[in-house]
Amino acid sequence: MLNITEGETFLVNKPYRWTSFDVIGSLRGQIKHLIGKKIKIGHAGTLDPLATGLLIVCTGKATKTLESFKDFDKEYTGTFVLGATTPSFDLEKDIDVSYPVSHITEDMIFKAVQSLSGDIMQVPPMYSAIKVNGKRAYESARQDKDLGLVARLVNIAAFDITRIAMPEIDFRIVCSKGTYIRSLARDFGLALQSGAYLSALCRTRVGPHLLDNAYEVEALKTILRQQYGAE
Repeated sequence: MLNITEGETFLVNKPYRWTSFDVIGSLRGQIKHLIGKKIKIGHAGTLDPLATGLLIVCTGKATKTLESFKDFDKEYTGTFVLGATTPSFDLEKDIDVSYPVSHITEDMIFKAVQSLSGDIMQVPPMYSAIKVNGKRAYESARQDKDLGLVARLVNIAAFDITRIAMPEIDFRIVCSKGTYIRSLARDFGLALQSGAYLSALCRTRVGPHLLDNAYEVEALKTILRQQYGAE
């Protein structure tokens, strides 16, 4: 049984186009309806709305452990599309520039992977939740302000190409905290003397925690209803 009121940590598969806060809001509302009061609930490691996958959720006293999940490495699978860019480096924004891809060979692709593996310096995307001078970067991006985001050190422990079907490239990546896969898409395109954006992303692991063990949101809500006698 889930000990929601005292404190519980559980894994959730974030749906496509939901924000991480949508997940928390949905669960918070369900729990309040079932037990008649608000409880503390939060998540570790925000996912973009267009990403799916593993979200770690804590309730009650367990929310004190949320910080401990931030240092874990993370694993993702997804797809880059070559030959175009978007301002957000994913499908949140429309394509703004197109580039040739006819010159790109498999050898170039694997050399680009090698150049973006290990310790690398990465500039976060303008359309991100990173704070600069106390303000979210995406807020300034929407006002066409240049924040002058600086590069920071991240680690790409594994970067595997799992499918090449030009212009699509499927991948599996294991990376350190603070890594933006959208920025990796931008840099991958540049390394190929072209452009690229992220068209799909799924977080499959956070440290020892696996997406395979995660609840679907509606399935979890059903379990809670059954547990608290509301079925």
